[in-house]
Amino acid sequence: MEVRQGDCVSRSSKEKRERVRVQVDRFGKRLIVDETFASFYRPETPATGCVWDALAAPILALAPERRRRVLLLGLGGGSVARLVRALAPEADLVGVELDAEVVRLARAHFGLDDLDLEVRVEDALAVLRGETRRFDLVVEDVFVGRGDAVHKPDWLPHPGLDLAAGLLAPGGLLVSNALDEAPSVAAALNSRFPGLLRIEVDEYDNRIFVAGPATLDARGLRAAVVADPILSDSARILRFRDWRRTGSRTVG
Repeated sequence: MEVRQGDCVSRSSKEKRERVRVQVDRFGKRLIVDETFASFYRPETPATGCVWDALAAPILALAPERRRRVLLLGLGGGSVARLVRALAPEADLVGVELDAEVVRLARAHFGLDDLDLEVRVEDALAVLRGETRRFDLVVEDVFVGRGDAVHKPDWLPHPGLDLAAGLLAPGGLLVSNALDEAPSVAAALNSRFPGLLRIEVDEYDNRIFVAGPATLDARGLRAAVVADPILSDSARILRFRDWRRTGSRTVG
């Protein structure tokens, strides 16, 4: 889910509208959930040119042989799942989405069933508490609320990110999408991981945090994005920053 500083936020209107709906324009299909722009689909490419590219990009920091199992919390219409599938064709993908209507529309309009992923219509916290498998990448993109007032549920960052970290395979990566909660998310990840990056997207308020081993490097991830044929065009809107206790620097 993403929030833009300008016209990309879907705002409430006086007319009664479906709380989960699909909008189609010349750019592609948008999934609107509670007046928030929740997913974007372009049939010609898995890249979105939006925040979802930043959420998927960290998989490029893993060696190809390490892109084996991915857990996506807050599946939505499958924008991140589609990109991850393109970047890691052989990976086992697990997507968790609380709202059954979101999943229904994603299957009908966003090609979700073409992605060969395990879809779990469940509460993400319950999945984190009950899951026993280990993952190379966990992407947390969970929000509640409506329109401009979307926010993290009260179980994030704690205990949610702690539980997610516990599901990582050695050397795995944990990615979290934050808005106003960015300072608390950064602090929670900084206390657990030796490596921490922040990705910003031009004109968007989202802050994407990537946590993992000490070898995690903003310059290296940006270089991987620039070199990747799927995400290379998105490199112009992404800003990568090392975010450690010793300070930070921005590249890109």
